[in-house]
Amino acid sequence: MPSLDRAAIDSDADRVVRKLTRAGYKAYLVGGCVRDILVGKTPKDFDVATSATPNEIKSTFRNSRIIGRRFRLAHVFFGSKIIETSTFRANPRDEDDHDLLIRRDNVFGTETDDARRRDFTINGLFYDVEREEVIDHVAGLPDLDAKLIRTIGDPDVRFQEDPVRMLRAIKFAARLDFGFEPTTWRALLRWR
Repeated sequence: MPSLDRAAIDSDADRVVRKLTRAGYKAYLVGGCVRDILVGKTPKDFDVATSATPNEIKSTFRNSRIIGRRFRLAHVFFGSKIIETSTFRANPRDEDDHDLLIRRDNVFGTETDDARRRDFTINGLFYDVEREEVIDHVAGLPDLDAKLIRTIGDPDVRFQEDPVRMLRAIKFAARLDFGFEPTTWRALLRWR
């Protein structure tokens, strides 16, 4: 498993994760900040995913505010800097729901659920600051090594759920100089 340069972690993001952990919750750095540090880029922001609910986050941090309509989360403020802190989410769609477009997203879940509902494998990585290890529930590390953009789950379904994912896929491929996993690429062309 690749090592993550601890010096690249924002000290306030590290503080948020550690304080939530000390309060008895699971908490990790998640998504783009983990991906960017692993590929040697400077993250533009740091996000935290946790088992704490938005109200529990707010009661843990006086310097926070709950935001969001579709999905409630907390912004923890450090001056002008914001550490976005969200509760682990699950897939909001019912199994028999034939409308693939996501219209609501306020379903809490486990850390594995949260990783699986993210868009691409390279964005589904978590970092445990206490144990200093990358947690990979979605095979994102092999795709990071292979420099591939791959959806988590069926790309036809994932692009129909949220068409913006297609733009994000292209953005990540261009920014990181990555290619596309063939099934993801075919679905991207099909649904563009």
